[in-house]
Amino acid sequence: MPASISDNGLKVLRARYLRRDAEGRVVETPDQLFQRVARAVSEAELLSGTPAGARMWEERFCAMLSSLDFLPNSPTLMNAGTQLGQLSACFVLPVHDSMESIFDALRSMALIQRTGGGTGFSFSHLRPAGDVVGSTGGTSSGPVSFMKIFDCATENIKVGGKRRGANMAVLRVDHPDIEQFVNAKRDGVSLQNFNLSVGVTDEFMDAVQSGRDFALRHPADGREVGRTPARTLFSGISDAAWATGDPGLVFLDTIARSNPTPAVGPIECTNPCGEVPLLPYEACNLGSINLVHFVARQNGRAGLDYDRLRGQVHTGVRFLDDVIAVNRYPLEAIEKMALANRKIGLGVMGFAEACIALGIPYSSERAIEFADQLMGFIAREARLASAQLAEERGAFPNWAQSVYAAGGVRLRNATQTSIAPTGTISIIAGTSSGIEPLFALAYRHQNVLGNETLAELNPLLYAYLHSRHIGTDEILSRILEQGTLDAIEGIPADVKELFQTALATPPEHHVRMQAAFQKHVDNAVSKTVNLPHSATPDDIAQVYLLAHRLGCKGITVYRYGSKSRQVLELGAGEDAEFRERFTKCDPEACRL
Repeated sequence: MPASISDNGLKVLRARYLRRDAEGRVVETPDQLFQRVARAVSEAELLSGTPAGARMWEERFCAMLSSLDFLPNSPTLMNAGTQLGQLSACFVLPVHDSMESIFDALRSMALIQRTGGGTGFSFSHLRPAGDVVGSTGGTSSGPVSFMKIFDCATENIKVGGKRRGANMAVLRVDHPDIEQFVNAKRDGVSLQNFNLSVGVTDEFMDAVQSGRDFALRHPADGREVGRTPARTLFSGISDAAWATGDPGLVFLDTIARSNPTPAVGPIECTNPCGEVPLLPYEACNLGSINLVHFVARQNGRAGLDYDRLRGQVHTGVRFLDDVIAVNRYPLEAIEKMALANRKIGLGVMGFAEACIALGIPYSSERAIEFADQLMGFIAREARLASAQLAEERGAFPNWAQSVYAAGGVRLRNATQTSIAPTGTISIIAGTSSGIEPLFALAYRHQNVLGNETLAELNPLLYAYLHSRHIGTDEILSRILEQGTLDAIEGIPADVKELFQTALATPPEHHVRMQAAFQKHVDNAVSKTVNLPHSATPDDIAQVYLLAHRLGCKGITVYRYGSKSRQVLELGAGEDAEFRERFTKCDPEACRL
């Protein structure tokens, strides 16, 4: 029996995931969607098992999907069991310094995005603007100009026929055009389909700390072509991020130190949201466990059911490995790399709501300790599950060239864990996204379904207020209006602490939480350091420095209101429908 799906979850499913007939009418229910996905993915079990075994796994997969205990990335939900059959969310494509390579990458991007995938590119190999082109005698227009061509193409491709595509652009910090890249989105118009990240090195961060000049190098041969004060460049990066939300940082040396297959090649880029550093032509399949479903009450106390979570981790790893087998890849080169390394990314969603259900304030040391314990457990079990699959099915083909070979650790998957943002799948699951704190207790989700706005109202809050005998029409109206409890009288301090939201979470705590998860994640962690509008560029600089020091693989900041169009807006308004939805949740369902 499928779990109850919220009104907003149903809207998202109807708009993007449920199958339609030739006239565009929805012809599938959510339960049928989960059956379709489970049946298609379990076909992989026939490659090394029996029909009876495949049917058993189909039932298990369907049960975990329909209960919303686990959901895979969007392309798997959209395309499994359909003629398209492309199930991966994340891709990285190479861009070399030739017109042929640039437009090959553009074509490949189009083929990927029309199937529902997002693409990442390192533009670091392109010659700088003004550089002489030997074959023509002309001059190069530089990486940013070519990025605009990719952006224009994405603007006119609706991903999988259902949503606009997303891209990541990375440029090394020592590229001569780095300042143009850093400021490329300041006009508020350019590159709206790109996230930008500066690929920084330990050398650059050391130069920032010591106040030294930093060399800019020609990408063709590494020769020095200029010098710039590292702190001036770093300040410019922080200021651009303060103004526009871009660029973030990707810590290239940190990523290199945990590359599982360095002999296959260096990692220079990530997928659009940064949670998966990938080699050229690699793809990754992601899935997330709904943590709040694993909170259980025993003897009057709430705790995490680690035994049940262990089973979900093992089933999730098997599901994602099966996805690799049944996937229809958009390019032969991608299929070759995906099958050679078999990367998967098992992660979580609903961490903030799980903390609330356990009575742990997100902005506390207890939450950091819980994150460390939780992700350590998931990582160990995911690796054990991958090792068991290797015994059953064989290690990933590039295993002999991997860092695991020296220790004799046979794994089915070169990577097993990742923390994705879980944007729309967390709406379907009815929980908080990824490992983010609650953005607000009442907020508007904009630009998710075209021009439609989804109002989100946190059901745990009403149940908790009811259990504490707190609540009046005036308090409810204030929550709906402003989205947080911060300035509302009549609410105890411990309640405000437990339901503290993203903008009230100290920046340092955002970073420390990301680092606590990254410690146990072999891919990367997608997390946004949400800052209030009053934050300064220096606040952002300090976030960047701390993220590097704590071993994060990348970092993204967003100062509230720094973009004219943003996805989340505080407050849900005083619409009667929103009030009804907020107050109709069952107070007995509160697990606090």
